[in-house]
Amino acid sequence: MAQERALRRVVIVGGGTAGWMTASALARAFSGPAGLTLPITLVESDAIATVGVGEATIPPIRQFNATVGLDEAEFVRATKATAKLGVDFHDWSGPGSNYFHGFGDYGPMVRGQAWRQYLFRLHAEGRIETMEPWSLPTILFRQNRFAPPVADPRSVLSSYSYAYQFDAGLFARRLRVLAEGLGVVRREGRIVDCPRDPESGLITGVTLDDGSLIEGDLFIDCSGFRGLLIEGVMQAGYEDWTRWLPCDRAVALTYPLSGPPEPCTRATARKAGWQWRIPLQHRIGGGYVYSSAFTSDQEALDDLLGMVGPPLTDPNPLRFTTGRRREAWKGNVVSIGLSSGFIEPLESTSINLIQSGIGRLLELFPDRDFDPALVAAYNKGSAQEYERVRDFIVLHYHLAGRTDGELWRQCRETAPPDSLAEKIELFKARGEIRLLENESFREDSWAAVFTGLGVWPRRATPLVEVPGLDEVAHQAERLRDLIARAAASVPAHSSFFPDRPQAAATSRTRAP
Repeated sequence: MAQERALRRVVIVGGGTAGWMTASALARAFSGPAGLTLPITLVESDAIATVGVGEATIPPIRQFNATVGLDEAEFVRATKATAKLGVDFHDWSGPGSNYFHGFGDYGPMVRGQAWRQYLFRLHAEGRIETMEPWSLPTILFRQNRFAPPVADPRSVLSSYSYAYQFDAGLFARRLRVLAEGLGVVRREGRIVDCPRDPESGLITGVTLDDGSLIEGDLFIDCSGFRGLLIEGVMQAGYEDWTRWLPCDRAVALTYPLSGPPEPCTRATARKAGWQWRIPLQHRIGGGYVYSSAFTSDQEALDDLLGMVGPPLTDPNPLRFTTGRRREAWKGNVVSIGLSSGFIEPLESTSINLIQSGIGRLLELFPDRDFDPALVAAYNKGSAQEYERVRDFIVLHYHLAGRTDGELWRQCRETAPPDSLAEKIELFKARGEIRLLENESFREDSWAAVFTGLGVWPRRATPLVEVPGLDEVAHQAERLRDLIARAAASVPAHSSFFPDRPQAAATSRTRAP
């Protein structure tokens, strides 16, 4: 009976990053010895431009690439990728301020407590001003060094992670080759109608502008901001988060690379928003995220061009409303990517939200009955994840120390979501970071942003007060020196590129 109710056809609406990530992941999951066990068709139109979202990522992208079978060296070559150790923040606490959110911890567990708590204790006693010397990815970034972490957990060079920065168009193109090689069928055309079953309300197919009908049981909406199926047909609704994140526009462009590319994304606060800089092997992707309430489109463009100089491409203006679909899955339509919601790219979460949406769908994959329990579980998980990312992004704005614009005053004075307000108060009181279900960022990432913006706990947990203060300071000095020596053994970031191979450094240096 279960086999009789199994899905017979899946239709993905929209290509780009979201569509081809979805197609390649599903094709890999349903690939059998004789080909695909579940037919998958992707519909896209060359006449409809894609946003090209997500040139920068966070570490889980490496798991996705491994799952679909992308070799790292080949991927780096095909997408012009660079490594990413974190995000370099400039001017968020005022002109000249700087901190780095690195993908790693601040040291080992000591007496059952995270090392950051000992650093909080030293800060409270006036012994240190920053946690940067205990962040290996930060030290590596400052020296423009990179090598993949070593496998030996005893080595300090195993205590960080990394992501990629790449050309999103080239990534989608590479995934298309992979998906079509596994049996996914691509159909060119613009969708003009979506017939529905009169009794269930489920979509039965999509009609293209040439009159052809593509039937399916499950439809995955990767149509971008339009939400062609999830909103245009199923009317899932949208939850607006503009009150907390008032930026509603962006202008993107590319410009020439000068000098070696750094293993990081840069986010520079501006009067009406913030500017991004993503170095690839062959160019830089840049742009300005801003609020139309506090600057005009022309002013924003002029401001950006004044900072980056003549671009390689025409500026690409974008308009958006930060928020999420009230139902990411409704009926037999699952939205993935921008069709399910949008959060500005301050911490490079767009592709990760695509990836986790795909993973959640595979975990809760339906049959033709579309069990409401599966739909409810998917929607709950999706809502939680979007809300957790929202809170992390709001944190940057709410705690920013800039005083040069109405945007920053509004963000500072607007009460944050309750879930974030609780995190802030708990951190200020004792340095605790209580993660909720479906968090995308771990405790040390939160600590990096808190302390980078000048917010430290009033005191550390009493559980780190057993050793004497001088003993803690001595251990901190040893670990700081250990990290500095380990970083010095790592090769230049340029050695990561396949066309300039160098032997990666390894180390048996151990943490205390």
